[in-house]
Amino acid sequence: TTLFHRHARGLILTEQGELLFDATQAMTKRLDAASARIRDSEEEVFGNLRVTTTIGFGSIWLAPRLSKLYAKYPDLSIDLMLEERVLDLPMREADVAIRMKEPSQADLVRKRLMDIRMQLFASPAYLEANELMTYVIGRSLTVNNYFGVLQSVLSDLGIGVLPDYLSQDFPQLVRVLPGTESNEVPVFLAFPEELRGSKRVQAFRDFVVEEVVAYRKARQGAAAR
Repeated sequence: TTLFHRHARGLILTEQGELLFDATQAMTKRLDAASARIRDSEEEVFGNLRVTTTIGFGSIWLAPRLSKLYAKYPDLSIDLMLEERVLDLPMREADVAIRMKEPSQADLVRKRLMDIRMQLFASPAYLEANELMTYVIGRSLTVNNYFGVLQSVLSDLGIGVLPDYLSQDFPQLVRVLPGTESNEVPVFLAFPEELRGSKRVQAFRDFVVEEVVAYRKARQGAAAR
């Protein structure tokens, strides 16, 4: 059976080739799932876990906390994939996702971790050097992710729109116009149904939930003061 056609730019699959590709891709997915379950059949948490999330959340909130996870599970290896593109979990592009919206796929286990709001922040030095009423166009700078915005704000470049969760880890920042904020944005953790029994997924999920609970308590304590 002919699987490929040649043309000026190379090879393309024939209809039969596409059928074979789809079948082998499904087989690979099932083998990967079986391999994951086999590796996790021991009592210990070990092996590689591919976690995908946004650049901002991954670099600002998640990455600084991972040392606690490693201290508890030294044989666990995290492959942190930071990108805005939504990876396909059922197709095993990643094992676990943390996203700022509810996943659309039906065959995923999902948990709502928390809700965040976007707020305005600036450094004390910037506010001291600039009249508040003239902040809107202070400088011409566009940054396409929240980590970049945070670094710009910390460098006294202006007022930035940032998620409220960073105020706990960067208390030196000053909130501007406290009555102005976005609607709530949900944060979801999700993983494929086939990994429900994975010990390394369970360990990561429990760790994130514990960190979210600690984060909430710290915020409530700060608000009470």
